[in-house]
Amino acid sequence: MPNSINIGLDGHFANWVGEMITDLNQEIVLVADPGREEESIIRLSRVGFDHTTGYLQGGFETWKNSGKKIETVERITAVELEENYDEKLPIFDVRKNSEFESEHIIGAINIPLNKISSQLELFPRDQIFVIHCAGGYRSMIAASILKQNGFNNFKEIAGGFSEIKKTSIPKTSYHAQKTFL
Repeated sequence: MPNSINIGLDGHFANWVGEMITDLNQEIVLVADPGREEESIIRLSRVGFDHTTGYLQGGFETWKNSGKKIETVERITAVELEENYDEKLPIFDVRKNSEFESEHIIGAINIPLNKISSQLELFPRDQIFVIHCAGGYRSMIAASILKQNGFNNFKEIAGGFSEIKKTSIPKTSYHAQKTFL
């Protein structure tokens, strides 16, 4: 739906709502799969979001069937990216800094998902670019934020970096993160 934030219920839903919506008093209208509305409300309440004003009965299908405008995100596979890879293509990695530092596409720009709204000026408006995360969950949240802000010139990588790793796209060597006891 235009101007919505797409945060999937099957991922770290409540955590990402908390990261992306900083005002606990923000009114929220949910668009959830039928039968999952109550679960959504409970999970939001557990992290302090108690201002869910309602939900769209029938979920996204109701919106879609009403004939109202919908937004889409162009998703491509890592193989499609590999086939059309150009080192001049801007690639944005929305994983956490530590994930990016472990291994990433050479030349990629790291803008962690929780920083995206404050760094929109780094995304080009006049050329195609690509976004990805580790598996596709966070990059779809990023895609909805980009769409909210008028960006339509990007593609999202289905399966994220876990699929990109299987390609010949130039990547840094893997560096294990140090752990401290």
